[in-house]
Amino acid sequence: MKKVMLVMAVALMSALQVNAQTTKVDDKEIIGTWIMESMQFEGEKKVVCGKETGYTQFKYYGADGEYACAQLVLNKDGKVVVMPHEYGTYSLKNGMYSEMGRPAIKDAIEWVDKTTTKGMWNNRHDIWKKKSLPDKVVKYIVECCKTKETPTEIQQMIKQNLFK
Repeated sequence: MKKVMLVMAVALMSALQVNAQTTKVDDKEIIGTWIMESMQFEGEKKVVCGKETGYTQFKYYGADGEYACAQLVLNKDGKVVVMPHEYGTYSLKNGMYSEMGRPAIKDAIEWVDKTTTKGMWNNRHDIWKKKSLPDKVVKYIVECCKTKETPTEIQQMIKQNLFK
């Protein structure tokens, strides 16, 4: 009887250990659009993004390495404000993730499943959901991100004309 219970205990522990391991998802599953579901700074209350908070973030990962990130705010007038954060490239190979040419980090993205990731940026824990959006919306937000980097000539003209 003791041997049977020991075998059952070992089997149960093995099963629990397998379930506790991080889900393995192919790197290519990152391709597409991702919306921040929640964020939580260490020691602070979790913020659920969306209609109630009027805030979320958007990330786009193209099959060719294109990357775009923006913050989206629903203002008091009910209008959406797109605030481009950055535009450039990303890389995800064998769990090593990099964006914008920054050093690659192992396990920067932890896959919960094929449509959910979690990770940590500075002291903030994020949860992201993959979401299918209309092409027109994705293209618009990506274009906003592309224009974040104002050309040098325009920068100089703005300084000369608006910040004399």
